[in-house]
Amino acid sequence: MKNPEIKVTETKLLSDNWYILNKVTFDYQKKDGKVESHIREVYDRGNGAAILLYNTSKKTVILTRQFRLPTYLNGNKTGMMIEVCAGLLDQDNAEEAVIRETEEETGYRLQKVQKVIETYMSPGSVTEILYLFVGEYDETMKVNDGGGLDAEQENIEVLEYTFEEAYNMIESGEITDAKTILLLQHAKIKGLF
Repeated sequence: MKNPEIKVTETKLLSDNWYILNKVTFDYQKKDGKVESHIREVYDRGNGAAILLYNTSKKTVILTRQFRLPTYLNGNKTGMMIEVCAGLLDQDNAEEAVIRETEEETGYRLQKVQKVIETYMSPGSVTEILYLFVGEYDETMKVNDGGGLDAEQENIEVLEYTFEEAYNMIESGEITDAKTILLLQHAKIKGLF
């Protein structure tokens, strides 16, 4: 059901070089009945999924490190980010996508995952819904070295930390990625270790 207080009056394509950037004009009816016209740019890159891999017997987590240009352009001196494994859904459902991305990026082949939450990470400008998962791993699930796909120009380093090391990296500022922070906090609150 659509919101009757919102009426999109124009959508203009600004770019489709990597993903879709539209300029959207819409009318918004306020509580007092007055209608305001707004113009916003909206970036549509599709929906994604992310997962915290954890091992209860070793009390460890698998994270990744890779270069992220937007962070580099906005003050991250190296551009490198430590993150949970993540990727776009493409044509898969969220669970299938996160299992696929886990193998591509980390080399672990998971059979099952547990959905934690779905969230809009930057709702003021990006349409993406991010589905967050946790999944247990052990060494028997390691099928390759991971690192991402050459075809997608991914250069991903696979990292294994104790949970406490990773969790403390939030406070030290070594982990600043929101999805990673959310999943590490989930693990702490739910007592996964």
